[in-house]
Amino acid sequence: MDRMELFARIQLEQEETILLIIDIQTKLMAAMDARDQVCQNTGILLTTARELQIPVVVTEQYPRGLGPSVPELVQQLPSEVRMLEKSSFDAARSGLLSVLDELGRHSVIICGTEAHICVYQTTRSLLEQGYRVFPIEDAICSRSPCNYQSGLALMNRMGAWTLTTEGAVFDLLKASDIPGFKTISKDVEMRSQADSREC
Repeated sequence: MDRMELFARIQLEQEETILLIIDIQTKLMAAMDARDQVCQNTGILLTTARELQIPVVVTEQYPRGLGPSVPELVQQLPSEVRMLEKSSFDAARSGLLSVLDELGRHSVIICGTEAHICVYQTTRSLLEQGYRVFPIEDAICSRSPCNYQSGLALMNRMGAWTLTTEGAVFDLLKASDIPGFKTISKDVEMRSQADSREC
């Protein structure tokens, strides 16, 4: 891959991007120390998706056992959200690829839980299919820091491009004079708090 191709691959473009939210469910999140941070930052990503007309896909792993998506995110989901119920840890095995094919976009911002299981396995499949994948490190969690770090490291080694929430948001915006900037930047400012997780 030459330098120009590399730079093209690591840019987020509104028209090419979807937001994929993986398994941010009530019973799962109750076990996560980073619950509040992940929900807060996923909320910022949802505001961005709404303002920039970025499609949203949400997965739920065995919701009868692990509960539905957390209420504070459900109330922010767009009416045209694609919901996928799954039993496979890899969402690509549960209909995600056909949804992405229908949307016709090739960059995937990914957040959710757990970093080393469902997020990692889904990222691996998307990369294998040629998608550009951008895991959002402060909107992803695992129950243990070791598993969180392992999941991120594996995704980076495979060719994913890890960003923070703000890094992804402002890369999508590109400038302060586009529609949606004021709403998005205000939401970032309102929600953002000191992040206790080391980068």
